[in-house]
Amino acid sequence: MDRIRLVIFDWDGTLADSAAQIVGAMQRAIAALELPPRSDESIRELIGLGLVDALQRLYPDADVDYLRQLLDRYRAHWLADGGGEAPLFAQGLDALRALHGEGLRLAIATGKSRRGLDRSLAHHVDVRELIVNSRTADETASKPDPLMLRELLIDEGLQPEQALMVGDTEFDVAMAGAIGMPAIGVTCGVHAPQRLLGAGARALLERVGDLPGWLAQARTASR
Repeated sequence: MDRIRLVIFDWDGTLADSAAQIVGAMQRAIAALELPPRSDESIRELIGLGLVDALQRLYPDADVDYLRQLLDRYRAHWLADGGGEAPLFAQGLDALRALHGEGLRLAIATGKSRRGLDRSLAHHVDVRELIVNSRTADETASKPDPLMLRELLIDEGLQPEQALMVGDTEFDVAMAGAIGMPAIGVTCGVHAPQRLLGAGARALLERVGDLPGWLAQARTASR
């Protein structure tokens, strides 16, 4: 852990407590288009993927144009739900400030669209001021493809072992593992602890707020 220079965070389910809003907006979009129903759990399972990828997994036989309608409906319902901006998890902002204060660079790798992430960061201005870089699913490959991580590393001039991925899904952990980047799982989001460990998470934390303390202990143990 002494080599870590960049910490990359997922957004939904990791920094933002947004799972219930995502599921609710998707269910209303499905109902509006009279598509076959899907359970809340089946939708939660796909949080973290790019939205197009998630829709194709929910409706693999659906016409592409119809999926675009679902996408538009989802975005409309998301914006109608009080702007769609979920609160940060407790102590998340404090953790980001602590890591930034230690000289670590902070980035985001998310399944959100660029428009969606920019809207969220405009709402959470204190977070935006700490973030040096980001990638979204609509401007690169969707998770678990590691392309967004590769691009962030190139931008920062770093090797995979100099960065740490933090996320709540096996998609986050798997994309980091694919390029030899260590990953930490947080259990406040959508995937169960055993799935995070099975994907290769180095450790599990209850929330991002616990990360500065864990990093300090890991550095001490490695010396």
